[in-house]
Amino acid sequence: MPMIQISSLRLPVDHTDADLRSAALAALKCDDAELKSLTIRKRSIDARTHRKEGVFFQYILEAEVADETAVYAKCGSDPNIQPPKERNYAFGAKKTSNAENRPVIIGAGPCGLFAALLLARHGRRPILLERGKPVGPRARDVTKHWREGTEIDPDSNVQFGEGGAGAFSDGKLYTQIKDREHRARWVLEQLAEHGAPSDILIKGRPHIGTDRLMKVLRLIRAKIEELGGEYRFGTRVDSFVIEKGTLRGLKTSTGEEMECSEAVLAVGHSARDTFAVLKAAGIPMEAKPFSIGARIEHPQKLIDRSFFGKQAGHPLLGSSPYKFVHHGKNQERTTYSFCMCPGGLVVGSSSEPGAVVTNGMSSYARDEANANSGFMVEVSPEDFDDPDDPLSGIAFQRRWERKAYEIGGNEYHAPAQRLGDLLAQRPSKEPGNVSPSYRPGVVWTDLRECLPEFVVDSIRDAIPHIARKIPDFALEDAVLTAAETRSSSPLRIDRDPETLQCPSASGLYPAGEGAGYAGGIVSAAVDGLRVAEKIVESEA
Repeated sequence: MPMIQISSLRLPVDHTDADLRSAALAALKCDDAELKSLTIRKRSIDARTHRKEGVFFQYILEAEVADETAVYAKCGSDPNIQPPKERNYAFGAKKTSNAENRPVIIGAGPCGLFAALLLARHGRRPILLERGKPVGPRARDVTKHWREGTEIDPDSNVQFGEGGAGAFSDGKLYTQIKDREHRARWVLEQLAEHGAPSDILIKGRPHIGTDRLMKVLRLIRAKIEELGGEYRFGTRVDSFVIEKGTLRGLKTSTGEEMECSEAVLAVGHSARDTFAVLKAAGIPMEAKPFSIGARIEHPQKLIDRSFFGKQAGHPLLGSSPYKFVHHGKNQERTTYSFCMCPGGLVVGSSSEPGAVVTNGMSSYARDEANANSGFMVEVSPEDFDDPDDPLSGIAFQRRWERKAYEIGGNEYHAPAQRLGDLLAQRPSKEPGNVSPSYRPGVVWTDLRECLPEFVVDSIRDAIPHIARKIPDFALEDAVLTAAETRSSSPLRIDRDPETLQCPSASGLYPAGEGAGYAGGIVSAAVDGLRVAEKIVESEA
């Protein structure tokens, strides 16, 4: 039966299914008998006109019609009435492989996870090495640290373990990468097939939430193992055997020496010890820009009112996100929101003892009292002590993380400051009407003690500009908690743009966020797929 795509269909929040069908009929200029079925492909919230007209849902639909030619004739050149877009990922089909060589995946974050899943579906029986623990025991370690301020386990924390850093986040699944091959869509389909909420396939800004990610990770692991893949937890790669420019093997923390000619390096942006090992092995890499700053918290109800107006609190709208970008004076520093978590928590995210790192996390319901986001300021290698040293960004991060730890009393409390005090350039002494969500607790201070002065100045400069677009953003009692330093990898590992292999070590595939080729769950997963495709193709 012929299909037609309808785009940019706007309806009030309280519309019914009948209203949706009527709007589709009007757009197609056809009667009810001609419309055989209607499928929602995407639904997003349009709050641009909330002050005057209210909030709307905007749809992309696929309609099954009796006579496609007649509908196109009636609609003429309407750009919102078009043939459906291709949605199939060519590599998604399962194929049987005869290759005896089993590729190794280093890291079980989204990049490694989806590289392993695709390779398993193609019969390559990958071996997935993860330095941390399975998601259940890992979650227990992390929550104990948050509750009690216990010492950091360097191999089981918010950064390391099954699911990678994305396992303790909002589980955001929207991305701005180009996706002509439909890899991102396949990622969403696999997540939904393995326990994620089905609405991630239609929401304009889909998310899973930390609470539901746990189940998804377990089910994907079971699928990879069912297809012949193998997980080895508690296994860190400590050295690489490279002979004459070719990867020959790996040595692990368990004492094993593995023969290996194909390895996906999907270690994440916090694998500092692995980066040092790679540098010592002569793997080319360079320091790159990233961002640091603090988490800022506002009451979620205030953010909802700013974006939804009188419809704030409507159950179909949920908790509102926000986004901002501000270019500083003379375009010197860009300040922006990062990993915004509606109805979420600020959480400790260090992977090393003696350091405090903040990040944000939300459950699927997004029902906590505060909204939070990273308030980030760009830094570049020119800000580091030795711009030519690829590890200099790591040293820069550590300096501020350790200062935050010291200010927090060496007990994993985090430095915090009220926004009004930051703007007035005075230390905070107590909370206002916004309670910080960070656990085990905060120490009130001046953030100049644990962030570079130019970062604090850039945040101060950006506030009035942001407040023009987000009313009440400059709330005096809003809380800033530091230090957020892990926005992205501080370095990039060289790889050939065609083969995706390291030029000085063929068979080694630097991939994902840690290698400097992604930023976020979906883009990291997509990069993992790209690398896995190259490994499958190399067999042919």
